[in-house]
Amino acid sequence: MTDDYASPPTARQPGGASDPPIARRKLSHEVLDRLLPRIRSGEFAVGSRLPSERELMQALGVGRPAVREALQTLERMGLVSIVHGEGARVLPLSAEKVIAQISDSAMHLFSGSSDLLEHLKEARLQFEIGMARMAAERATPQQVEQLGLLLDAHKASVDDPERFLRTDMAFHRGIAAISGNPIYAAVSQAMLEWLEQFHHDLVRAPGAEKTTLAEHVKLFKCIASHDPDGAAAALTAHLKRANRHYGPRPAPTAGTRRRST
Repeated sequence: MTDDYASPPTARQPGGASDPPIARRKLSHEVLDRLLPRIRSGEFAVGSRLPSERELMQALGVGRPAVREALQTLERMGLVSIVHGEGARVLPLSAEKVIAQISDSAMHLFSGSSDLLEHLKEARLQFEIGMARMAAERATPQQVEQLGLLLDAHKASVDDPERFLRTDMAFHRGIAAISGNPIYAAVSQAMLEWLEQFHHDLVRAPGAEKTTLAEHVKLFKCIASHDPDGAAAALTAHLKRANRHYGPRPAPTAGTRRRST
């Protein structure tokens, strides 16, 4: 038994010619390939425990390192939780969890390229225009009321910059949530978090929060009155102004405050 690599024998074609060699794979990858379909099919249901390390070793004919590495990969994917002494338990999966898995890599990627950051800002603009249009077309009275509550919380935080930024983001997430599509909501959350890493700590312009709030009020009124064109226009003007405040972080200086988006 080996815990390193599996390498199938090279196949022979008629006449003695050889196929290109098959790349060797780590045994942990083979273990992962056996476990993933069983989790996806529901054989290992959400909340259930996977077989123990020893049971997997015996069933798959591999050593403990291969099993342990495969389980750790499943944990990094968000598919299982591993508790010492209890084994691995299957977790519920959501669009938010899946997108969260790439967030660290995405932020590292964007931080290394100003071009990619500009692409992200453009993608967010087009995405949120779509969300604003959809919200204006679909919003039920209950959803309009809920969005209004988020706007009220935003208004109440106008004198608290940190809280104002949080309620700003919550308002944008609330617009995406009206779609009823969890993927849209998760993408909205991810884009806001990615961009937040590049929000300038510039000296605050007088009235910045009030400008943002006025733009949000206008956007809310368009959604509440089911005016998709007006919502798209209000959102476009708001984000084009706000996008100027995203970029590589400048060196910190005394007396700076963060702006809302």
